[in-house]
Amino acid sequence: MLFKLAFKQTWRDARAGDVLLLCLAIVIAVAALSTVGLLADRVGRALERDAAQMLGADLLLEADAPIGQDLIEQAKLNGLEWTQTWQFPSMVGGEQTSNLAAIKAVASGYPLRGQLRVTQSIGQADRAVSVGPSEGKVWVDPQVLSNAGLKIGDALRVGDTTLLVERALTYEPDRGAQFMNLAPRVMLAAPDLEKTGLITLGSRVTYALLLAGKPEQIQAYRTWLTTRLKKGQKLVSVETGRPEIRRSLDRAQQFLVLVSLLSVLIASIAIVLGARQFGKRHLKSVAVLRCLGATSRTVSRLFLIEFCIVSLTASLIGLLLGALSQQLIVFLLGSLLGTELPAPGAGIVLQSLLLGVFLLLALGWPSLQILHRVTPALIMRQNLGFPAHGKALNYLPAVGCIVGLLCWIAQDLKLGGSLALGFILAALVFSVMGYALLAGLAYARNSSLVGPGVRFALSGVVRRRHVTVVQMTALALGMMAILLLTIVRTDLLEGWQRTLPPDAPNRFLLNIQTPQLTEVKRVFGQAGLGSTQFFPMVRGRLVSRNGVSIGADDYQAARAKQLIEREFNLTYAQHLPKISELVAGRDLEPEKFEVSLESGLAETLNLKLSDELEFDVAGVLIKVAVTSIRKIDWDSMQANFFAIMTTRALEGQPQSWMSAFHLPPRQGQWLEDLLRALPNLTLFDLGAILAELRAVLDKVSLAVQVLFGFSLLAGVIVLAGALSATRDERIHEAALLRALGATGRQLKRAQSVEFVLTGLFAGLMAAGGACLIAWGLARWVFLFTITFSLTPWLLSVMACMLGSWLVGGLTLRGVLLQPPARVLRYVA
Repeated sequence: MLFKLAFKQTWRDARAGDVLLLCLAIVIAVAALSTVGLLADRVGRALERDAAQMLGADLLLEADAPIGQDLIEQAKLNGLEWTQTWQFPSMVGGEQTSNLAAIKAVASGYPLRGQLRVTQSIGQADRAVSVGPSEGKVWVDPQVLSNAGLKIGDALRVGDTTLLVERALTYEPDRGAQFMNLAPRVMLAAPDLEKTGLITLGSRVTYALLLAGKPEQIQAYRTWLTTRLKKGQKLVSVETGRPEIRRSLDRAQQFLVLVSLLSVLIASIAIVLGARQFGKRHLKSVAVLRCLGATSRTVSRLFLIEFCIVSLTASLIGLLLGALSQQLIVFLLGSLLGTELPAPGAGIVLQSLLLGVFLLLALGWPSLQILHRVTPALIMRQNLGFPAHGKALNYLPAVGCIVGLLCWIAQDLKLGGSLALGFILAALVFSVMGYALLAGLAYARNSSLVGPGVRFALSGVVRRRHVTVVQMTALALGMMAILLLTIVRTDLLEGWQRTLPPDAPNRFLLNIQTPQLTEVKRVFGQAGLGSTQFFPMVRGRLVSRNGVSIGADDYQAARAKQLIEREFNLTYAQHLPKISELVAGRDLEPEKFEVSLESGLAETLNLKLSDELEFDVAGVLIKVAVTSIRKIDWDSMQANFFAIMTTRALEGQPQSWMSAFHLPPRQGQWLEDLLRALPNLTLFDLGAILAELRAVLDKVSLAVQVLFGFSLLAGVIVLAGALSATRDERIHEAALLRALGATGRQLKRAQSVEFVLTGLFAGLMAAGGACLIAWGLARWVFLFTITFSLTPWLLSVMACMLGSWLVGGLTLRGVLLQPPARVLRYVA
């Protein structure tokens, strides 16, 4: 019986529009969170499904030095299949052009898991193959062919040898996300690697040992190998998968999670307003039920069932909208995902459905509690309003539930708590500003310069100051989110670009061998770049500090562990370069064994002045004293180094040379000739890399904009809810004024002025908040000066004014149409 009554009441409230605001708020919240949740679930399932294929094996050992034969022999003893790969960047090309490529040499048996996909004609369907290229043949990304002006069947120059382009490579199971590779792939057979002559002293090569077998065999080998890992070696397992996709998507997902949480927070305000309005409208009906014998418990159960029906229905709609949104994001991200995503699991779907129920029950519970306390005597009262006793305390559990929900969604107590605190602080700042503005309006309305219509509008704004502040705050928060994305995509990017002078280096030339240095300098001089500096590079690893060995176990931070395990590109000089800023210490003394450290490296590894450091350089231990700390502007695109030693400390050690220089447009023919003559040289085109990163930024920004739309919609719903809360009061005011002689046109003009003023103040606050956050990012994160324009301010003010006017007009469109006699008779 109770369920039947609840369904009837829900249908009646839906037709009357009493639950419309609640439904819309829940739809937005569920849509925002389900968009991110469904996307994360699908990506996670894809990583689990393709984990072994992303490795090309069951277990992968990566190293920055050749794999020892003892490791291979042990793999054989364990009954494992094994193969090897070698990866490094180099230049390849045809007769006329050379381009940077990601070379990958593969031994027989590659890949051990998964398959390659190739095609013998560009534009035709590809097919799966289980082995790599044969000796004398090469497989390439289609981009290699277009860059070099070649076609399948032509010869491709790779180092000192020429190989036949046999097939185009369309899929490589263990490559990871495509955009993480700064150059297109060139795959060749291991026997051809030595013929190329590309692996020389100082070459940055990633060596890999791929292993496959039964789970118990893999586990036994992993246990044996874990205790024998050397510096520069790391194990990658099926459980961890390739990190490239996960790291890249994690960054995008963090942005998406933050935006979705913002949408939920704004929607929560709408749910609170909607639940309060819902409760206020049902005070009299509850009083009637109590007169007819219904107990407080029966009333609570009745509305609890209705809330469940409303929230489940709205959650289902929000889930469908979220599914469409995440599919749109998948389309926008495109090749960033790098794999076909499976369908989401039933668990995430059920979780999204229950989310709306949780939100409505948590935030609507205070309203239900007030309805629970309604007595039959309340029916005799004319003006029904919510009791004020304990109203603030009733919402404390709701606030706790929302903070807990944020932490659970973010999977980070610090992130969720900080976001909730930041949201509350922003809302408080906007609220304080709103009350200050309204205080000014209260003074201005008495001015003789203000006309009667405007004076009446200002009086309405001031009289309903609490509701007006809620309107402005909600609209400002939603608009601030949109503006912040706009500023980040435009002003911050342009500000970063302004840090680079027109002649900033846009090319890096690496892997120059000492015997080649004279020839390279001669070619640069003939090209008009005789002032270009060349820097020696020596590979070395930090192994001890003040006589005590140090390693990854001595640090907690992931960044520190990564730095201590890698080999540094060391250099030496007579004196410190002028482009670096000396933070502490003094210049180098050439005749001593000294080192100058970059400030970020010193802070991360806890290195200080006067520390005695020991570096392992090709098996030779070199002790140096830290005599200075330097601050480096990494955005300068100059040749910068973590550690600069004295000439005496490093001269004579195995080394190569590098240079950073600016190449004007259409003046690279001499460089092409140099690369053909010395194929071991590696050229990095920073312009191409920055264009690739900018393309990725655009894709992620488009995806984020989808969710920012939810934030804006949530703000609009809050505005509509706040305006709806004053509907009855406005109808009464309009009836009185019309009875006193005011025309409908005058009242409509006054109402429009009120909406426009609300939008104006909200737009100014949103623009100010967005610009302040962007300035903070530029100053403390990106470390450059940002130059703002009036565009965000104009956009914010125009959008908020127009939005407030439109939403307000639609929400209160029937207020001025009520006959004064009927209204006054009702309230008399």
